[in-house]
Amino acid sequence: MTKIRVALVEDHDLTRVGIRTALQQRDGIEVVGDAANATEGLKLLQSSKPDVAIVDIGLPDFDGIELTQKFKNSIAKGSDPDTKVLILTFQDNEEEVLAAFAAGADSYCMKDISFDQLLDVVKVTHEGNSWIDPAIARIVLKQARTEAQTPAEEQKSEHKKVTINAAEPEFSHIIETYPLTERELEVLELIVQGYSNAAIAEKLYITVGTVKTHVRNILNKLCADDRTQAAVLALRSGLVG
Repeated sequence: MTKIRVALVEDHDLTRVGIRTALQQRDGIEVVGDAANATEGLKLLQSSKPDVAIVDIGLPDFDGIELTQKFKNSIAKGSDPDTKVLILTFQDNEEEVLAAFAAGADSYCMKDISFDQLLDVVKVTHEGNSWIDPAIARIVLKQARTEAQTPAEEQKSEHKKVTINAAEPEFSHIIETYPLTERELEVLELIVQGYSNAAIAEKLYITVGTVKTHVRNILNKLCADDRTQAAVLALRSGLVG
């Protein structure tokens, strides 16, 4: 079985050692390296090209958001291997969450999750799906609702400018032309809340294969490339919430 190659960028020594040790003890995971700051972390990601990079937001030299942007900009789109970035954050600060969401990371979760759940998130992310922590999803949903009611404004943070716009007219037309079924809306809401296909199947009492079919139909109807894009579109349009 091919192992998932993971790199870890975390400045807190105990946390870094703890996560690295926990991952190394799991079958199917290979930790290719770790770094204690963003400068070394960027070099690590560029040299090792892991399957999944776990990146902490709070790094001492420059933060995980900027690291993600620099790394994503340094690699060719669609390059092989395609490194997925999982952002870890300790606080659900609104500005940091929105900046992280716009930085190009593939999954977002709070730092207080269990090691077992972190392993699940790594696997989901490696499979090409996105895991969005419910606390983060609620913040983005709140922001999307605000933007839907007022003229779109650039949300400023010390990292960069972030814009979360309301649904475009073209998207509204797509929804009218290809409406989602009640079951698809249920699946979409769980995607936004960060559930994996297996968790959705268990929650809705259906098979994983059926969930995959619903996800594929949702992506097709929303003209979305992946689960993250579908979640963003759902939040912007008010389809869920």
